[in-house]
Amino acid sequence: MTAIPQAEALAQAYDGITAVVDGLDDADLQRPTRCRGWLVADLLLYVLGDAQRALVALASPAAGPADSDDVSYWRDFPADGADAARHAWWVRRSAAAFDRPTGIVRLWTETAPAAVRAAASADPEGYVSTQGHVLRVPDFLATLTTEAVVHHLDLTPDLPGAPPPGPLAVRVAVATMDGLLSDDTVRPTAWDDHDFLLKATGRLPLTDRDRLELGESAGWFPLLS
Repeated sequence: MTAIPQAEALAQAYDGITAVVDGLDDADLQRPTRCRGWLVADLLLYVLGDAQRALVALASPAAGPADSDDVSYWRDFPADGADAARHAWWVRRSAAAFDRPTGIVRLWTETAPAAVRAAASADPEGYVSTQGHVLRVPDFLATLTTEAVVHHLDLTPDLPGAPPPGPLAVRVAVATMDGLLSDDTVRPTAWDDHDFLLKATGRLPLTDRDRLELGESAGWFPLLS
């Protein structure tokens, strides 16, 4: 991952989300997303939590060595479960506490650029602590980018004309999914990068043809959720 300018990728990922939500009215912010039970405003609040977490982590350098990288970090997160359901419900209630959904957009447009500036200023040789793990700064930024790209795709199914995530940010997310697969797995030929991300995260089901091409590797899916 170090060959990719991670701060630039994160900036592209967060700018992409801003491009989706900026200018949406309260009605559009209450459209459904790919995340079960979450509206656009709910999901934006969730991603806002990542930007806030980035600010805290980047302002609080940790001592190394790292215990996870940008790929192994994701293996500690189960696809579902009671904790995930409780957190999803907490996000919905928190979003509903805003007087208007556009209030979440305003907070996002203040916080996301600050997180990007902090990322650009962070020591690329340094370490941060987050979610119970210690990561190198570039790996931490890659985890943020991957999550932002996936949720960018989650935001858009009921928003016709919404811009896609940027190519550098998508490259980071795809590299993460590649890392979670076995080395000998070949991506089905019909998949583009967005198909890969949506199927790797369980947003779209595998078809019979997908399973045939993936072989035993189909049992790995979803790689994360």
